[in-house]
Amino acid sequence: MESTGQVQVSLFKRFTNTTFFRVLRYTILRLITLFITVVIGVFLTILIANMGGYVDQIMKNDIRERVIMQMAADPRSHNLSPDVRKKLIEERISLEEKRMGLDQPLVVRSANYLRNALTLQLGRAINMTSDSGSKTVRLILLERLPATILLMGTSELSLFFISIFIALSLSRKYGSFWDKVIIALSPTSSVPPWFYGIFFILIFAAILKILPFGGMVDVPPPENTLDYVLSVLKHMILPASSLIISSLFLSIYNWRTFFLIYSSEDYVEMAKAKGLPQKDIERRYILRPTLPTIITNFALMLIGIWTGAIITETVFLWPGLGRTLYRAIGLFDTPVIVGSTIIYAYLLAITVFLLDFVYALVDPRVKVGG
Repeated sequence: MESTGQVQVSLFKRFTNTTFFRVLRYTILRLITLFITVVIGVFLTILIANMGGYVDQIMKNDIRERVIMQMAADPRSHNLSPDVRKKLIEERISLEEKRMGLDQPLVVRSANYLRNALTLQLGRAINMTSDSGSKTVRLILLERLPATILLMGTSELSLFFISIFIALSLSRKYGSFWDKVIIALSPTSSVPPWFYGIFFILIFAAILKILPFGGMVDVPPPENTLDYVLSVLKHMILPASSLIISSLFLSIYNWRTFFLIYSSEDYVEMAKAKGLPQKDIERRYILRPTLPTIITNFALMLIGIWTGAIITETVFLWPGLGRTLYRAIGLFDTPVIVGSTIIYAYLLAITVFLLDFVYALVDPRVKVGG
C-alpha cells in the first residue's frame, strides 16, 4: 500500500496537471508581469515628466517669484527692515516648498509620485490646466473625458467599421479599379490628421464659411437641447473628418491585404469548390480565423480613445483630454501628465490580460497557459 506521503505527492501531481491549475498559474504570473511593466513605465514617465528634477527647479523659482510679489504687494511689509523682510520671505518660501514636497530629495519625491499614481491618488494640478478652474487632477480628467469620447469614439469606431467593410469588399475584387485606387491613395495616410484639419479649416471655414473654425459648441451655447446637439455635431464635422481621412486609406489597405492572405488558404478554395455562398465563406472561413486580430485592433482602438488626439484637438480648440495633456506638457504640469499616463497604463494592462482569455474563446487552437 502507498504511504500517506506518496498519496499526497500523487494528488499534488494530478492537481498541477489540471486545466484549472494551469490557468491559475498563468493568471497569477501574467498579472505580476503586467503590474511590474506598469510600474516601470509609470516611473519612467515620472522621471521624464519631471525632466530629472528640472521641473522642480522651475517650481521653486515660481514659488520664490510669487512670494516676493505677494510681499511687495503687502503694505505691512513696507515698514519692515530689509533683513526682517528677507527672513520673512525665506520662511514663506520654505513653508511653500515643504507643502509641495520640494524639500525632499528627487528619489523620495519620485517614489511618492509613483505610490500615489499606482493607487490613483492623483492629487492636485500644479498649474491651471483646466479652463474651468478645477485644480484636482481627477476632476480635470473627468471634465475633459466626455468631449474626447464623443470625438475620438465617433471617429475611431467609424474608421474601424468602414475600413473592415470596404476591405472585405475589395478582397473579393482583387486587381479591380477601386482596389488600385485604394492602393494609390494609401500613402496619403502619412499626412497627420492635424494637417488635414488645417486644410479643412481653410476651405470650409475661412473660404466657404459653412462650418465653424473650432470649439465644441456655438458661443453663447443654444438653450434648446436639440439646437445644442446640432451645434455640437456641426462643430464635430471637421475634426472627425480629419481624423478619419488621415487613416482611412491605409487602414483599408492593411485590412484588405490581411483578408487576401486568408482568402487564399486551401480550406477557402475547398469551400468555393463545394459551391458555398460567398457570404458563408467570408463569415466562416475568412472572418472567423481573423477574429483574434480584429478583436485586438478593436480593443486597442477603444483604450486609445483615452489619450485623445493631442494636436488635432489643439488645432480645433476641442476641449478634450488631448488638448488638456498638450497644455499640461507646456505648463510642466507633472500630476496631470502622470495621471493621464497611469490610467492609460492600467487600461492597456487590463486589455492585454483579458485578450488572452478572449483568444481562447474565439480560437480553439489557443490554450490559456498552454
